[in-house]
Amino acid sequence: MTETAPARKIAFASFVRRALDDARAMRAWTGTEVSRRTGVSRQTINRWVRGDWASDPEAERVVAFCEGLGLDPAAAFAALGWDRAGAPRSAAPAPPMDPDVEALLRRLVDPDVSEAEKFHIRETIRYLAYRPALPVDVRKRDERAG
Repeated sequence: MTETAPARKIAFASFVRRALDDARAMRAWTGTEVSRRTGVSRQTINRWVRGDWASDPEAERVVAFCEGLGLDPAAAFAALGWDRAGAPRSAAPAPPMDPDVEALLRRLVDPDVSEAEKFHIRETIRYLAYRPALPVDVRKRDERAG
Protein backbone atom coordinates (compact mmCIF):
# COMPACT_ATOMS: atom_id res chain seq x y z
CA MET A 1 0.00 0.00 0.00
CA THR A 2 1.07 3.54 -0.56
CA GLU A 3 1.44 6.44 1.82
CA THR A 4 -2.11 7.52 0.92
CA ALA A 5 -3.54 4.30 2.36
CA PRO A 6 -5.00 5.99 5.48
CA ALA A 7 -6.78 8.59 3.34
CA ARG A 8 -8.09 5.88 1.01
CA LYS A 9 -9.33 3.85 3.97
CA ILE A 10 -11.14 6.88 5.38
CA ALA A 11 -12.68 7.74 2.00
CA PHE A 12 -13.85 4.17 1.37
CA ALA A 13 -15.16 3.81 4.93
CA SER A 14 -17.14 7.02 4.45
CA PHE A 15 -18.54 5.72 1.14
CA VAL A 16 -19.64 2.43 2.76
CA ARG A 17 -21.17 4.23 5.77
CA ARG A 18 -23.20 6.51 3.49
CA ALA A 19 -24.36 3.51 1.44
CA LEU A 20 -25.46 1.68 4.60
CA ASP A 21 -27.18 4.77 5.99
CA ASP A 22 -29.07 5.22 2.71
CA ALA A 23 -30.08 1.54 2.65
CA ARG A 24 -31.43 1.86 6.21
CA ALA A 25 -33.22 5.16 5.59
CA MET A 26 -34.64 4.53 2.11
CA ARG A 27 -35.24 0.77 2.19
CA ALA A 28 -35.37 -0.01 5.91
CA TRP A 29 -32.68 -2.66 5.37
CA THR A 30 -30.73 -4.02 8.31
CA GLY A 31 -27.05 -4.90 8.08
CA THR A 32 -28.07 -8.52 7.63
CA GLU A 33 -30.36 -7.60 4.74
CA VAL A 34 -27.61 -5.55 3.07
CA SER A 35 -25.27 -8.52 3.42
CA ARG A 36 -27.85 -10.91 1.98
CA ARG A 37 -28.69 -8.71 -0.99
CA THR A 38 -25.09 -7.83 -1.85
CA GLY A 39 -23.47 -11.18 -1.15
CA VAL A 40 -20.81 -9.48 0.99
CA SER A 41 -20.52 -10.77 4.55
CA ARG A 42 -21.39 -8.54 7.49
CA GLN A 43 -17.86 -9.05 8.82
CA THR A 44 -16.36 -7.72 5.58
CA ILE A 45 -18.72 -4.75 5.51
CA ASN A 46 -17.89 -3.98 9.16
CA ARG A 47 -14.15 -4.13 8.38
CA TRP A 48 -14.69 -1.71 5.50
CA VAL A 49 -16.61 0.68 7.76
CA ARG A 50 -13.81 0.60 10.34
CA GLY A 51 -11.08 0.87 7.70
CA ASP A 52 -9.68 -2.31 9.21
CA TRP A 53 -8.04 -3.96 6.20
CA ALA A 54 -4.39 -4.63 5.42
CA SER A 55 -4.79 -5.06 1.67
CA ASP A 56 -7.28 -3.49 -0.71
CA PRO A 57 -10.79 -4.95 -0.80
CA GLU A 58 -11.41 -7.41 -3.64
CA ALA A 59 -12.84 -5.60 -6.67
CA GLU A 60 -15.50 -8.28 -7.14
CA ARG A 61 -16.80 -7.74 -3.59
CA VAL A 62 -16.82 -3.97 -4.02
CA VAL A 63 -18.78 -4.34 -7.26
CA ALA A 64 -21.22 -6.82 -5.65
CA PHE A 65 -21.76 -4.44 -2.71
CA CYS A 66 -22.44 -1.51 -5.02
CA GLU A 67 -24.68 -3.40 -7.42
CA GLY A 68 -26.68 -4.91 -4.56
CA LEU A 69 -27.40 -1.39 -3.34
CA GLY A 70 -27.97 0.09 -6.79
CA LEU A 71 -24.80 2.21 -6.64
CA ASP A 72 -22.22 2.93 -9.30
CA PRO A 73 -19.04 0.97 -8.47
CA ALA A 74 -17.00 3.82 -9.98
CA ALA A 75 -17.76 5.89 -6.86
CA ALA A 76 -16.31 3.18 -4.64
CA PHE A 77 -13.31 2.78 -6.93
CA ALA A 78 -12.73 6.53 -6.79
CA ALA A 79 -12.81 6.43 -2.98
CA LEU A 80 -10.25 3.63 -3.10
CA GLY A 81 -8.11 5.59 -5.55
CA TRP A 82 -8.22 2.83 -8.12
CA ASP A 83 -7.31 3.71 -11.67
CA ARG A 84 -10.13 2.71 -14.00
CA ALA A 85 -8.13 3.59 -17.12
CA GLY A 86 -6.58 0.13 -17.29
CA ALA A 87 -7.13 -2.17 -20.21
CA PRO A 88 -10.84 -2.88 -20.58
CA ARG A 89 -11.92 -6.49 -20.22
CA SER A 90 -13.76 -8.02 -23.13
CA ALA A 91 -17.40 -8.29 -22.18
CA ALA A 92 -19.24 -11.55 -22.67
CA PRO A 93 -22.21 -11.34 -25.01
CA ALA A 94 -25.43 -10.49 -23.20
CA PRO A 95 -27.80 -13.43 -22.71
CA PRO A 96 -31.16 -13.25 -24.49
CA MET A 97 -33.55 -10.96 -22.66
CA ASP A 98 -37.17 -11.81 -21.89
CA PRO A 99 -39.41 -9.16 -23.51
CA ASP A 100 -41.18 -8.45 -20.20
CA VAL A 101 -37.87 -7.86 -18.44
CA GLU A 102 -36.78 -5.61 -21.30
CA ALA A 103 -39.99 -3.58 -20.90
CA LEU A 104 -39.31 -3.16 -17.17
CA LEU A 105 -35.76 -2.00 -17.84
CA ARG A 106 -37.04 0.56 -20.35
CA ARG A 107 -39.48 1.89 -17.73
CA LEU A 108 -36.65 2.21 -15.19
CA VAL A 109 -34.70 4.52 -17.50
CA ASP A 110 -37.71 6.40 -18.87
CA PRO A 111 -37.68 9.99 -17.54
CA ASP A 112 -41.49 10.14 -17.85
CA VAL A 113 -41.97 7.32 -15.31
CA SER A 114 -42.34 8.59 -11.75
CA GLU A 115 -39.75 7.79 -9.10
CA ALA A 116 -42.48 6.13 -7.02
CA GLU A 117 -43.28 3.71 -9.84
CA LYS A 118 -39.56 3.02 -10.41
CA PHE A 119 -39.21 2.30 -6.70
CA HIS A 120 -42.05 -0.25 -6.85
CA ILE A 121 -40.58 -1.91 -9.94
CA ARG A 122 -37.17 -2.23 -8.22
CA GLU A 123 -38.69 -3.59 -5.00
CA THR A 124 -40.73 -6.16 -6.92
CA ILE A 125 -37.66 -7.26 -8.87
CA ARG A 126 -35.64 -7.53 -5.64
CA TYR A 127 -38.39 -9.58 -4.01
CA LEU A 128 -38.52 -11.98 -6.94
CA ALA A 129 -34.73 -12.20 -7.25
CA TYR A 130 -34.11 -13.07 -3.62
CA ARG A 131 -37.15 -15.10 -2.60
CA PRO A 132 -36.45 -18.72 -1.73
CA ALA A 133 -36.91 -21.18 -4.56
CA LEU A 134 -39.73 -23.67 -4.26
CA PRO A 135 -38.65 -27.23 -3.44
CA VAL A 136 -38.51 -29.46 -6.51
CA ASP A 137 -41.39 -31.72 -5.36
CA VAL A 138 -43.72 -28.69 -4.99
CA ARG A 139 -42.86 -27.49 -8.51
CA LYS A 140 -43.55 -30.93 -9.98
CA ARG A 141 -46.89 -31.10 -8.17
CA ASP A 142 -47.83 -27.65 -9.55
CA GLU A 143 -46.85 -28.74 -13.08
CA ARG A 144 -49.06 -31.84 -12.84
CA ALA A 145 -51.99 -29.80 -11.54
CA GLY A 146 -51.63 -27.09 -14.21
